[in-house]
Amino acid sequence: MPLRRILPGLLRDPARALVECGERSRGEVVRLNLGSFRPFLVTHPEHLQRVLRERSDNYVRAGDGLQWRPLKRLFGEGILSDGRHWTDSRHILQPLFTARRIDSLVDTLAEVIAGAVAELDASARSGSPVDMGVEQARIVCRAIMQVFFADKISVPDAMRIMEAQDVIAWSVMPRIAVPWAPLAVPMPGDRSFRRAVQTIDDLLLPIVRASRETAEADGDDVIATLWRGRTPDGRRLDEWQVRNDTVAMVATTTETTISVLTWLWPHLEAAPQVAAQLNEEIDRVIGDGPIRGAHLKELRYTRQVLDELLRLYPIGWLFPRLAVEEDVVGGVRIPAGSTIVVSPLITHRMSMFWDRPEVFDPDRFAPERVRGRHRYAHFPFGGGPHQCLGMHLFYLEALLIVATVLRRYRFRLRRPELPGIKVAAALRPRQRVEVTLEPALGGTN
Repeated sequence: MPLRRILPGLLRDPARALVECGERSRGEVVRLNLGSFRPFLVTHPEHLQRVLRERSDNYVRAGDGLQWRPLKRLFGEGILSDGRHWTDSRHILQPLFTARRIDSLVDTLAEVIAGAVAELDASARSGSPVDMGVEQARIVCRAIMQVFFADKISVPDAMRIMEAQDVIAWSVMPRIAVPWAPLAVPMPGDRSFRRAVQTIDDLLLPIVRASRETAEADGDDVIATLWRGRTPDGRRLDEWQVRNDTVAMVATTTETTISVLTWLWPHLEAAPQVAAQLNEEIDRVIGDGPIRGAHLKELRYTRQVLDELLRLYPIGWLFPRLAVEEDVVGGVRIPAGSTIVVSPLITHRMSMFWDRPEVFDPDRFAPERVRGRHRYAHFPFGGGPHQCLGMHLFYLEALLIVATVLRRYRFRLRRPELPGIKVAAALRPRQRVEVTLEPALGGTN
């Protein structure tokens, strides 16, 4: 695909231009001409399965890759890298994120989330507008910092970290757009990036260092687990890898839920039939009492709504990979050293794989329709060995937040339109999502 067909759209509306690249590819492996940088775009589910699962050892996260190189200055070597550091960190952290352990925490999460959501009562009584992005960040931080970090990170500090992460998401875009530029060459956003990383280190490093002395006596919060953990060959992590994994875990346990749920409210406003079905299920399943873990498996339509949000707005919207050895994907030779671009944003919106892909339709995730769909047509959390550790946590936490908010309130958007997509390190709405709330009948439990 020549530069003249790609560049104008990327400058005008990057999200739409990327999806159009996928549409023009018709599922074939194509090479994008971005000047001196020419990655292969892989969009077909069968080809994605080869790259992400069957030959995952050959397609690695490159330290100097398209998206990872600028972000590596924040996350360093650890759970979000590759090779030995990734293996060591995942070996230590995975027990914290098994389905069984997360399920055991659901009732505690539900209580914390209910308390955080109840703080919106004053706004609901006064009719004051509420920024759902900000409020969801507060709710998520309250739950995650208590349950996974044992309140070692305060909610105000966690909110400052969220703000710094948001700055980072925007400031790295010039380097993602110009991936061949050396890090030594100054670019717009570099100064903001450095300040935001310093803010995160100023907040987290003292906590990480203090936790080293108490780790043996502490419980199984993330930081203590990192200090106590042993790698497969029996080593302990050094301070910087504990720091890197703490930063990564704060980001990954909060960012997905906050970002994805921000899109929910405009879509419910635009699709009242979906909102009615969602409210009916939540009221019927939860009844008059508090929400508990036992309710969640019955919130089937709510889960479909979340899957549809993840289809349209996958938080990990771009997964670059580096080919270690030569390979053939979809009949196309991939030379060693080539960059492969995999994008859930593109595949999830291609008409070749989805009927009316631009329409918000949770029914496309009804069980009978999912069974007939390729596993890699919908992969918002990646796939293969690098599939996100926090996937199960996202679904439980998001179900709890959606059910708690809609049991307690009804809402109206101040600006009843779908915000456009701003492409950053994570997808963001172009406008703030502000709502007015009012108490729902019987929804104060």
